[in-house]
Amino acid sequence: MGIISVEQADHLYWLGRYTERVYTTLRFYSKSFDEMIDETIDSYQKFCESIDIPNIYASKEDFISRYPFDAQNPDSIISNLNRAYDNAIVLRESIGSEALSYIQLAMYDMNKAALSSSPLIELQYIMDHILSFWGIADDQIDSEQIRNMIKAGKRIERIDLYARLGVSGKELIREVCRMVPRVERSGLHYDTAKLEEIKGLVEHPVLDYYKIVSNVEAVI
Repeated sequence: MGIISVEQADHLYWLGRYTERVYTTLRFYSKSFDEMIDETIDSYQKFCESIDIPNIYASKEDFISRYPFDAQNPDSIISNLNRAYDNAIVLRESIGSEALSYIQLAMYDMNKAALSSSPLIELQYIMDHILSFWGIADDQIDSEQIRNMIKAGKRIERIDLYARLGVSGKELIREVCRMVPRVERSGLHYDTAKLEEIKGLVEHPVLDYYKIVSNVEAVI
């Protein structure tokens, strides 16, 4: 593969971020779906606050139905999947048709889930297809730099979301150890000082989630 343009690098980075955003938000949404139905105190407000999206929902039922499927809402899961697809389609020559097909399958399952009275099965298929996309990208994309650009975006997005959602320091350390070499080998312009600060922040006994998010957002 020849020189990667700035525009192409941007698409690869955001393909990684958006596929991860869909995967992780779906995972947490699916995990709490049954709890939200049965709970007496609405917890969706806290979820919206933690991932920094406006709470535009009238009730937990409204959140359950609209957060995944409202294409008019720029913060919905389907909107982020659409952005992943938009980046993937212009990268067809770089990532290959087979990798692209898994993003297309995820789109198909999202549309099926939106029409279903019990959407969790289709939502699980979306996560499975994103996992398959990442696996095919590893197997089929010859350019290590392209793979690293996608994975740098993926790992940065995961740490961003995990910090917002308040996961444990052990999980954050694990993800930072995966993220750092991908960023360093990606060829993307990154802030070395921010990278070092993130490593220190996740190892601190008292986690400052706000600082972790601020630094990871400023790495690239």
